[in-house]
Amino acid sequence: MIGRGQTGNAKLVKHINREGILHQLRENPRVSRADLAKLTELSRPCVSALVDEMIVEGLISEVGFGESKGGRKPILLEYNFQAYGVIGAVFEGSTLQLAIANLKGELLVQRTTCLPHPMNGETAIQSIEQGLAALLDESGFDKARLLGMGLGLPGITQRSEGTVSYAPSTGWMGLPVRKEIEAALGLPVVIENDVNLMTLGEFHKGIGVGHSNLVYMYAGTGIGAGIMIDGQLYRGAKEASGEIGYMVIGPVGNQTKGEYGVFERNYSVRAIREKAKAVLPSMDDGESIVKQIVDQAKSGAEAAQTLLDDICRHWTYGIANLTSVMDPALLILSGEMLHIGDEGVHKIQQWLTDWVPSVPRIEMASLGDQAGLIGAIHCALEAFPSTSKLQR
Repeated sequence: MIGRGQTGNAKLVKHINREGILHQLRENPRVSRADLAKLTELSRPCVSALVDEMIVEGLISEVGFGESKGGRKPILLEYNFQAYGVIGAVFEGSTLQLAIANLKGELLVQRTTCLPHPMNGETAIQSIEQGLAALLDESGFDKARLLGMGLGLPGITQRSEGTVSYAPSTGWMGLPVRKEIEAALGLPVVIENDVNLMTLGEFHKGIGVGHSNLVYMYAGTGIGAGIMIDGQLYRGAKEASGEIGYMVIGPVGNQTKGEYGVFERNYSVRAIREKAKAVLPSMDDGESIVKQIVDQAKSGAEAAQTLLDDICRHWTYGIANLTSVMDPALLILSGEMLHIGDEGVHKIQQWLTDWVPSVPRIEMASLGDQAGLIGAIHCALEAFPSTSKLQR
């Protein structure tokens, strides 16, 4: 924050000071102008001028009077979390999740859309357009009050360029995804890897609350991880951190650049379904394949139990690699891993105890399919602060 005596570009200083006031109102609801001056270390005239400006804009509301300390009762202020909204969107497998949230990150309305397969960029953008139109119609939210969208995509996302550099499941590699979606929606967009958004969701609102160092591991159509270090999402030099689907776990075979990684080719949902054909008497495409294997194992099917042990053991190889490098306090399991139950988690803990010197606390993800959406909302709130709307 820019305080007394500091100088800089006038517009930038004003923006920073406004954000500082709003931050304090988020953290300290119902405070006076004098309180804000103390909290922000800004002069009272500066605070009063900026507060009055933001009251006119609808960002701040006057909500009554506080206790008198010898003079007139101070007018209390509150951040208007309903002033604007952001959009969260996540592509996961054959579905698109969309939601509108207020400035507090609370979901106001959401929907899930099934996507055609195979999906291409044009149909994906159309799905976002149609889904957002439906949400706006259902909620009555004014599109002019939307600050922007946080969008989760599979693969290695390049946030600054707005492209996806590596995504075998979509074929979007190198395409200007963000630019095309911004043009279609007429709104700014920030893109992020889908598993990173799930990680942010659990960190902010789920089982990861209170843990500054954690690893989130997802097994589904692909296999990936999200890494939080000292409360910050770690993306890596080329934004490819957490792409553990490329770990060399299982048979390598004829690996070709641009394909799924070795780990994914052997132990993602797609690979597990192939392995299960020889084990399950029949498969229900509408139900989790791992759950079906677990159910068969519990009923006494030895072949199913052998396959389940093989899956869990190889997933644990990935966990051991992550744990030995990152030493997280918490490891969160998600996706198909949620179906292995307490017995599966116990096996993972036993193997880890044998293989690595420091075993983290292991928990199942708590937000289900909401994790990515919540992460996308927080990503949008971070990228598009409420004051940005007035600077376009």
